[in-house]
Amino acid sequence: MYLFGRKLTEEKIQARARNRRVHMANERTFLAWIRTSIGIMAFGFIITKFFAASAFNQATVAQSTIESFNDYAFLGIFLVFLGAAAGFLAVYRYLVTEKQIIEGTYRPSIASDVMVAILLGSIGLLLVVYLIKTL
Repeated sequence: MYLFGRKLTEEKIQARARNRRVHMANERTFLAWIRTSIGIMAFGFIITKFFAASAFNQATVAQSTIESFNDYAFLGIFLVFLGAAAGFLAVYRYLVTEKQIIEGTYRPSIASDVMVAILLGSIGLLLVVYLIKTL
C-alpha cells in the first residue's frame, strides 16, 4: 500500500487500522474546513452579484453608485479569495496531519487555528467597514 508516494510497511498499515478513529476525526476536521471555505466563497459571490445587479438595475447610474459597486465588487472578490485560501490551507493541514498520524509523530499546531482566526477576523472587519459606509 502506498501513501503520499511512499510504501507503507505492514506495521504502519496495522497502526493505521488501529487509529482509524483518529484518521476519521482528521477527515471530519478537513470537511469542516472545506464547508467553511465554501461558505466564505459563496458569501463573497453573493455580495458581488447582489450589488452588481442593484447598481445596474437603477434607471440612472450615478458616479457614486459605480464607485460603491467597485468597493462591493472588491469586497466580494476578496472574500472569494479568502475562501479559496482557506480551502488550500485545509488540504495542507489535512495532509500534514495525516502523515504525522501515520508516522506516530503528531504534534498539535496552533498556526492553522490562528490563520483561521485571522481569516474570520478580516471578514468581520470588512463587514464592519461595509456597514459603516452604508449608514
